[in-house]
Amino acid sequence: MSVLKTAPGPARRAWRSPAVRMSALAALAALVACADLFAGRGVTGEGVRAVLLGTGDPPAEHIVLQLRLPRLLVALVAGASLGVAGLVLQSALRNPLAGPEVTGVTPGAVLGAVAATGLGLAGWDSPTAVVVAACLGGFAGAGLLWLLAGREKDDPEQTAVYGVLVSAVLAGLTAVVLLVAPGELGSVVQWLIGSTEGRVWQHWHLLWPWAAVWGAAAWLLAAPLTLLRCGDEQASAAGLDPGRGRAAALVCAVALTAGAVSAVGALGFVGLLVPHLALAVFGAGLRIALPGAALLGAVVVCGADAAAQLLSRLLVVALGADRLTLPVGALTTFVGAGLLLVVARRRTDGR
Repeated sequence: MSVLKTAPGPARRAWRSPAVRMSALAALAALVACADLFAGRGVTGEGVRAVLLGTGDPPAEHIVLQLRLPRLLVALVAGASLGVAGLVLQSALRNPLAGPEVTGVTPGAVLGAVAATGLGLAGWDSPTAVVVAACLGGFAGAGLLWLLAGREKDDPEQTAVYGVLVSAVLAGLTAVVLLVAPGELGSVVQWLIGSTEGRVWQHWHLLWPWAAVWGAAAWLLAAPLTLLRCGDEQASAAGLDPGRGRAAALVCAVALTAGAVSAVGALGFVGLLVPHLALAVFGAGLRIALPGAALLGAVVVCGADAAAQLLSRLLVVALGADRLTLPVGALTTFVGAGLLLVVARRRTDGR
């Protein structure tokens, strides 16, 4: 008995279009943003609606427009930056398990921010100085990985091993800084875990131009990154210098990661797992996958922020605590660790 293969219906054919998928993801991002705006404490949903309609009272307007809205926007842009940075790293290093968290970039950026805070050169409320310190630390971490990998830069597995080693060393140095300056623990714990608490318009005005410039640079590198994913020999045959192409990609990834870390701290597993979702949804074409990774990263971080705020409200009621806040970084790390196990198991089973 033969099985007749029917052509896909109009809805399925439309869904295969990258433009349709991008539009659907943008709509999802808008829904998640609305959820994040309504999820906080201090103002009820009716109060938020009144503020948006221009009829809210001054305290509600301050909370919604000066606290919740910049926090929402920073979460969106930080998530987009980490998503793009992760996809750039995985493409440049030809390693699907590479990411800012395990290549020394995020730990280096955190070390830079923590060291600058411990020395009194920067603080959680001085984002400009933190961006500079995080960039220096991120470039130091990536440079250390570059030096250790040496001639084995084109070996994804060896690069991953060196990346984990560099990340561990940088995390240890961060712990040493905290031991030397224990009084700074309260101000830097947000960078260590990742949090969107206290984000204001100053952080947004500093973050979005930075992310826009380096995100555009990453998109312009889509063609070289595609060649690097095929291997250094193929890239050289096509006329690309692998060393220069990979160095340019790493500069973009470090800059995007440092900007995100300076604003929200070390959000675990976002830059590692969002690229897998982007490639699954948009395919291997990086000119489409890179903007897709930006949207997916924004959705993930903003959605995690909304979920963290809702869970914080539930914990306050359940535990009877006056003030209890669940950091968004704790939620992304918890969920991301489970997803990483799934990705690693599928990769092992596929061999």
